[in-house]
Amino acid sequence: MDVKTWLPVYDALLADFGFDRAADERARDVLGVLTGPFDCSRLERVSGGTVAIAGAGPSLESPDALEAARAADVVFAASTAVDVLEANDVAVHCMITDLDKNPETVVRLTERGTPVAVHAHGDNIPAVRSIVPACDDAFVLPTTQAEPVGPVRNFGGFTDGDRAAFLADHLGAAELVFVGWDFDDPSVDPMKVHKLEWAERLLYWLEIRRGERFDVLDGRRDAIDTSVLLLE
Repeated sequence: MDVKTWLPVYDALLADFGFDRAADERARDVLGVLTGPFDCSRLERVSGGTVAIAGAGPSLESPDALEAARAADVVFAASTAVDVLEANDVAVHCMITDLDKNPETVVRLTERGTPVAVHAHGDNIPAVRSIVPACDDAFVLPTTQAEPVGPVRNFGGFTDGDRAAFLADHLGAAELVFVGWDFDDPSVDPMKVHKLEWAERLLYWLEIRRGERFDVLDGRRDAIDTSVLLLE
């Protein structure tokens, strides 16, 4: 995802949620001070492979979801999806997180040499400051949803799950498969529902850009508001 293509969609996100651009930029800069450049060759096996994008929805624990993740060449897991997968003996090759849950998993993965894409945004600066210094910096991939600066990258995406998909796309994945995605999970609060609406919209944008159809969007595409996307 070219940053110039992403930023107009980011503008729409800011307007829709009322987020503060300056706060995102402050968080980005804090993360940038605490990290160095990430060597993306650590994820070179993604190129040309099938990547399972694991969300943290309740369906992740189903046998079909676990088997699909196990069968993929590479697994990118959002937040607590890592813990579910590892508890079921499914290897995770990259964790994507904004540090809102399971900080001990973040630190543990970097210490064992598994990359973690750590995302900074306006309201997680305290978590960035407390968790990132405990990590092995060589395995921290710092990301932002604002303009990238220094070692902090922007591959596109908004929630942990769709950012995982955009990262895999950037790294050259041949196919994306989605497990543990529950857009209609009744247990989530209204803010999370709205974020999932955006995740759905961004995945639709990504599948069009890739010329691929994601099964996770089957039966949902006609209801997706694409007015803020650049679909040409």
